[in-house]
Amino acid sequence: MPAMTKKIISIFVLALSLGMCSTTPQVEERFTVDIFSPQFPAGEFETQIDKTFPLTGLKKIIVTVSYFPYEDAVCLRYRTDFFTYYQFWSLSGREAFIGALEKYSEDYTERNLDSRNRRSRNNYGVIEGYLYWQMLTITRRVMANMDVELGYFFKEGAPYYAVTQKLTTYVDPISSEDNMNSQEITMYFTRAQAQELVALFDQEYLFSLIPPELGGWITDPNIDIDEY
Repeated sequence: MPAMTKKIISIFVLALSLGMCSTTPQVEERFTVDIFSPQFPAGEFETQIDKTFPLTGLKKIIVTVSYFPYEDAVCLRYRTDFFTYYQFWSLSGREAFIGALEKYSEDYTERNLDSRNRRSRNNYGVIEGYLYWQMLTITRRVMANMDVELGYFFKEGAPYYAVTQKLTTYVDPISSEDNMNSQEITMYFTRAQAQELVALFDQEYLFSLIPPELGGWITDPNIDIDEY
């Protein structure tokens, strides 16, 4: 084969390789949390969820909050309908919660909330969360990523800031018969209740919960977290 032909083929192969590399889709890393990571209690707040069918109306629940510094995640732990849920929020998710609440407060003040809006539950966006759930402490605990809708909803004629934990599915790696679905659950916040959670989401406050012997890796980027 002539040298010029070989050179042309080489250039073509190189260009093709570069093209394939540039068009290969990047796999986005999912937000996950190890529930056995170090965690520190952050407080609790009160909110409302729907009563169990066939009952109507809202019921109050207490949600326990803890901080997982290695993942920079906040866990909202609550129990309803015999299940315990561990709802995890990333930093970007917490920022979205605060931004959505600001938009809700503006709409509330300007009377822009529409009770006929069927898509109001995700009016301010959708973020990715991470969820663990289990029925009893002796039963298995499963997990999956899930969407969280940020919006508002009218209940009994009154508007609430709404945070909806969408249904998700744990996919068993061995048998599909062991897959497990979570429930779709909406938390309904008054503005005062939502501000209580905003205070618990505050990053400086969360950092203050970390004992000094574990806090160095936050301020020193040269520390390897896995070896700390």
